[in-house]
Amino acid sequence: MSNALYTTSALSTGDARNGHVRSEDGLLDLDLVHPKSLGGAGDKTNPEQLFAAGYAACFHSALKHIARSRKITLAHSEVENQVSLHQAEDKSFFLSAALTVRLGGVDQATAEELARQAHQTCPYSNAVRGNIDVALNVTVE
Repeated sequence: MSNALYTTSALSTGDARNGHVRSEDGLLDLDLVHPKSLGGAGDKTNPEQLFAAGYAACFHSALKHIARSRKITLAHSEVENQVSLHQAEDKSFFLSAALTVRLGGVDQATAEELARQAHQTCPYSNAVRGNIDVALNVTVE
């Protein structure tokens, strides 16, 4: 394995999904609760939101990196990630994700190619590939 470019850690304490998470440097320091749709208070964040945010930001970074490396100027870029928690027939749980990429300043074919390349480059995409379903939707604005 190669040398790590960055390493961090977070600690989960308390009642797990209704507990607390804190990063080693204290910059992330949050209480967690079940979403309302799962019977919780829904007044704080949850693991699925944290995953959605991290994946969206990482994918967006990969997308901008690919555009810069190809000397493509984007007038606008944003990535939204919708993460869903599912329960299988055997009562186990699993996730799915739907990445929506919105780009300005390029045509549809270029936007789709940039998103496809970002999906091959993004560490989150590489981590979940073959493990969860990921839909990739690309629009030009």
